Amino acid sequence: MASILLTAMPFAGHARPVRAVAAELVRRGHGVRVYTGRSYDAMFDDVGARGVPWVAAPDFDERDLAATFPRLQDRKGFRQVLLNLEDLFLGTAPAQAEDLLALHDDEPWDLLAGDPMALGTRLAAERLRSPWATVSPIAVWLPGKGIPPTGLGLAPGVGVVGRARDAVLGAVAGAGTAALTRRYQRTRRSVGLAPDTATFATMWYSPFLVVAAGSPGLDYPRDDLPPHIRFVGDLTDDGTTPAPGSLPPWWDDVVRAGAPVVHVTQGTANVDPRDLILPTLEALADQDVLVVVGLGHRTEPLPGPLPANARVAPMVPYPELLPRTSVMITNGGYGGVLQALRHDIPLVVAGGDLDKPEVAARVGWHGAGVNLRTGTPRPEAVRNAYREVATDPAYRAAAARLGSELRSLGGARAAADLLEERLG
Repeated sequence: MASILLTAMPFAGHARPVRAVAAELVRRGHGVRVYTGRSYDAMFDDVGARGVPWVAAPDFDERDLAATFPRLQDRKGFRQVLLNLEDLFLGTAPAQAEDLLALHDDEPWDLLAGDPMALGTRLAAERLRSPWATVSPIAVWLPGKGIPPTGLGLAPGVGVVGRARDAVLGAVAGAGTAALTRRYQRTRRSVGLAPDTATFATMWYSPFLVVAAGSPGLDYPRDDLPPHIRFVGDLTDDGTTPAPGSLPPWWDDVVRAGAPVVHVTQGTANVDPRDLILPTLEALADQDVLVVVGLGHRTEPLPGPLPANARVAPMVPYPELLPRTSVMITNGGYGGVLQALRHDIPLVVAGGDLDKPEVAARVGWHGAGVNLRTGTPRPEAVRNAYREVATDPAYRAAAARLGSELRSLGGARAAADLLEERLG
């Protein structure tokens, strides 16, 4: 059997899908190490892999990025996204590569397979001339003909004017990210690599194999996707049984609910409930629904008294919750959206920054939910969107079409198959 080293950025939305792949590779008899932050290395030990932490690379707490990266002050907007890319992802890449080279010296691997945002994966693989692949737990949406540039949350333009708009925006976006491409080339030189031809859009991915969470059907229609990008659906495992005590004490209210269950989540990293959770509670307080709130990493209780129809917990096991959920209201975290769609659940999406406006735009474009076009919606906007999604069966039908495709793609088993093919 082979020795495989996976990398995962220390974010919940990155580490958990990679864990599913690691578990499947271990099940097949491979020796698996996973390079990630100390917050997540133990979760890989639990499935028989070996978590190895960042050492030279500056480890961080995803709940307080500014403590390690002072320019990341939890502000919104495109400028903050660029700083995030520059300081967190590009800035840590040389030290990641240093760690990975040391791990290879200690125990050589047969295959390196990395999170696209762990850019040190690429640098180390090229330094070693090692076989490598990308395992992407996040959306892989590359530029293409007739598609607006990623990051703006725009659907493809229609007609001559719309196509002209997309072309102009593509040129502007290329100019706007040129500085990051230059930074990437300087990063290559800093670790002893010659410049290459990768652009900002492609530098994150292996040119040999990209194992991508998601499905072709969730992207906009295109015929120019590179053949080495292989979609595998949702990288989670709903076959797990919740650990004793993991279900909240009010869980029987969900099981016995005589009204539709609506789940609202801001993911694990966004802990300010004023963005989406509180507007949703206000919006649905007078509706005949049971609202189940997942707080993610937030440890403080929500302010004020809760509506009578609300139930709150830090985490609610999705294998138990989603089969009972009628509608999900979400900030557009990719993993949560994939899990909802895999259960044929229509969505209301409030995508504010990073890749979330793109997720929201595609959900709306495919008719699987309503795109609120903001990360901080007003209660009346949430209420109107919920009513629309809940009463129009076309939304659930569209979610079911995407769910059927996601379920057909194989998940972690398909990911392991592709990585074994890369081993040769």
